[in-house]
Amino acid sequence: MGAIHVHEFMSLDGVIDAPTWTFDYGFDPGMGEAIGAVTQRCRGVLLGRTTYEMFEPAWSTRTVEDDPGAPFFNDTTKYVVSGTLQEATWRNSKIIGPYDADAIRSLKDGVDGDLYVSGSGTLVRAMLADGLVDELHLFVYPLTRGSGPRLFPEDASPGKLSLATCESYENGVAYLAYRPQA
Repeated sequence: MGAIHVHEFMSLDGVIDAPTWTFDYGFDPGMGEAIGAVTQRCRGVLLGRTTYEMFEPAWSTRTVEDDPGAPFFNDTTKYVVSGTLQEATWRNSKIIGPYDADAIRSLKDGVDGDLYVSGSGTLVRAMLADGLVDELHLFVYPLTRGSGPRLFPEDASPGKLSLATCESYENGVAYLAYRPQA
């Protein structure tokens, strides 16, 4: 049985919307190493429709020369959770239908390795509520956004997490990895 690893870029006040606001901070090489350590264990990418539609044009034409993460995103099977997307145009993509916790559990059991999730806020919030996330990999940026979609909505059930990893980078970003407490 694999694990689900969620990666998010996040503001100090918990906003996880499209991370164009991260550009001012650059991308510290240590951040790439941390993401690479997570993705090297993963044999599938699990995405919500909106993130899939944002990632496909951004990643599908990239090569390893453009970005060392390109082979992972292009060659790894992408599982898209959507009740509206009719056709997957990015190679190695499969639409698995609307969100269903049991279908995600089956996918988690059926993939030979772990699953990586990036962005996909609606999907991630549902999986968190259903106890399907095994690790949260948060890159917390030193700014507040005020409003926007948050990782944990106000009506989320209380829960406890254990810190697995903590790093900081010269650009002011902190990397925090958490696991749910048993």
